[in-house]
Amino acid sequence: MNAATERRQIEGPAGPLELAIDRPQSAAGGLAILAHPHPLFGGSLDNKVVQTIARALLSRDMVCIRPNFRGVGGSQGTHDHGHGEQDDLWASWAWAEATYGAAVGPKRWAAGFSFGASITSHVVHDWQTGRAARGLAALPLSASVLVGLAVDRFPPAPIDQRTHLIHGAQDDVVTLDSVFAFAAQYRRPVAVLPGAGHFFHGMLNELRDMVVHAVARD
Repeated sequence: MNAATERRQIEGPAGPLELAIDRPQSAAGGLAILAHPHPLFGGSLDNKVVQTIARALLSRDMVCIRPNFRGVGGSQGTHDHGHGEQDDLWASWAWAEATYGAAVGPKRWAAGFSFGASITSHVVHDWQTGRAARGLAALPLSASVLVGLAVDRFPPAPIDQRTHLIHGAQDDVVTLDSVFAFAAQYRRPVAVLPGAGHFFHGMLNELRDMVVHAVARD
């Protein structure tokens, strides 16, 4: 994302897992893990939308960690249709807590884009309900940001009031109506960016501002 971005590999469930790590210039208020879009369609930690979300959360003094799912970039393994990818996020969280947890503030935010947003929703749901929380259940997960949620391609988990949904009004990959229908089940609002498509081309600055606004009180 910038010259200060660190890349490293950690032990993952399917072999080495590649991470990109960005740290705020001031004291860190917490940790954020960000998940990228579908690996079989070019998704990676370098995706511009994911980088934009990271910039937004970095401006809120979060240590931002972007893993490459298995089989992408320097991450070993093969695509597992969303199942093993959840394990990749759990491994990223466990490493982040062991590495930074004692030195940063208490906030824990999860975010994802498209396929990554759906994967994030499952990790968040299991964490918040105490199911399969991989030893992290006692830690507070205070917010999640799901951008371009792939509701009709990889079904997300149930969400609650700590989840923020952001979608492009002109998304031609995941329709806005399908996201509205999903959000209505849980009585959650959807922040809509007029004129934006699925990848927010030409509107990344506006997306960044929406992410910052979404977590302003978390």
